[in-house]
Amino acid sequence: MTAIRLLLVDDDPLVRAGLALMMGGAEDVEIVGEAADGSEAEELVDRTRPDVVLMDIRMPGVDGLTATERLRGREEAPQVVVLTTFHADEQVLRALRAGAAGFVLKDTPPAEILAAVRRVAAGDPVLSPAVTRQLMEHAAGSDLDTRRSGARSRIAVLNGREREVAVAVGRGGSNAEIAAELFMSVATVKTHVSRILAKLGLNNRVQIALLTYDAGMPERDGH
Repeated sequence: MTAIRLLLVDDDPLVRAGLALMMGGAEDVEIVGEAADGSEAEELVDRTRPDVVLMDIRMPGVDGLTATERLRGREEAPQVVVLTTFHADEQVLRALRAGAAGFVLKDTPPAEILAAVRRVAAGDPVLSPAVTRQLMEHAAGSDLDTRRSGARSRIAVLNGREREVAVAVGRGGSNAEIAAELFMSVATVKTHVSRILAKLGLNNRVQIALLTYDAGMPERDGH
């Protein structure tokens, strides 16, 4: 079994120590480094090549949001799980838009944080549709119309079947659930998801979900 290579990033050494204690005991996780800010995290990513980065969002110097944007812009980008103290937070939403695979609260039980790391390492987002909707509503603001127009313009490049899959992803469906709903094989769903990511210049399912919410697609499609 290949261990998940994990990098811990938090400016509080006590938090890092606690995370290291709870995560390091898992047989399938190897902690490859600890960083106190985003700049140090980037240097450690170069040296240690982690699979997953557990990233505090609020840090002095280079914060977690900036570091997430920089890391996810790389060709061989690690998955990023954001650590936060707030459920609905505009910075969390920005991190998700930048490509973070999800977020966990700092007071989340250790077993759930570990489960989140395992999920993103396997390519699954750590974000429920309800939480996505809560975040979108929290950060809607005055630019909602502009964002909706832009999102619909981007989604226009998708064909009809791809749009159906995108909406299903936005509702939080797994590949198997989407396959059953749309009467196609799981392999075909995976192919459609890959094409959607490529056409829209996105890098994970969370970003597909956010774009469909921006476009109003789940509501428009009657869900």
